[in-house]
Amino acid sequence: MTKNEVRTRILQIGIVPAVRVSSEHVARFAAEAVAAGGIPIVEIEMTVPGALDVIKYLVEHIPDMTVGAGSVYDVESARRCIGAGAQFLTTDGLDMSIIEFANKEEIAVWPAALTPTEVISAWKAGPDFVKVFPCAPVGGDNYIRILKKAFTHIPLIAAGGVNQQTAQKFIVAGASALGVGGELIPEDALRLKQTARIRELAHRFVKFVKDGRDHLAALKKRSLSAK
Repeated sequence: MTKNEVRTRILQIGIVPAVRVSSEHVARFAAEAVAAGGIPIVEIEMTVPGALDVIKYLVEHIPDMTVGAGSVYDVESARRCIGAGAQFLTTDGLDMSIIEFANKEEIAVWPAALTPTEVISAWKAGPDFVKVFPCAPVGGDNYIRILKKAFTHIPLIAAGGVNQQTAQKFIVAGASALGVGGELIPEDALRLKQTARIRELAHRFVKFVKDGRDHLAALKKRSLSAK
């Protein structure tokens, strides 16, 4: 997929499942389960043992899935991820060199930022999104709402504190997409190989995004009608 195609899919689905597990086998299982639930996107964290092999496997065996690498900490790691087939890169902090490298390679990228200053600095470097992480400790959806009032032009991905109770709230607050980990792919569901449970959770999160966007559209329509 091209950089623009990846960005379009992220915006369309609105969910980026983050896989941070203990083995290659479990990572493949998790990715396949969320895809079966209607989310053909997965972010394999570099903390997963054999993460590059997982990325390569998924790209080769599930061609319709958008596969990315998360927790990328340096340019050399980013280069290896792209070599394995990663179609997007994400970071847990703000590293300009990774953004610059991804742009040079024409690969979708979104860094993590937290403060307004970091969000501005990140966006000036030219990523596809800015991931606000971690959201929960700094106000959750209210914090996203405040950021969007100031940065209406910056597409934000909310991560860190997204669950079934908050997902729709983050979308209504202005998040373009959500980064979700254990709330979508629970450890016990992985341990017990509960594909149906993960699939059901994926369906729920997709619906949270849809309902949030429908709510925003309704608010906009009422606002226009009142003018």
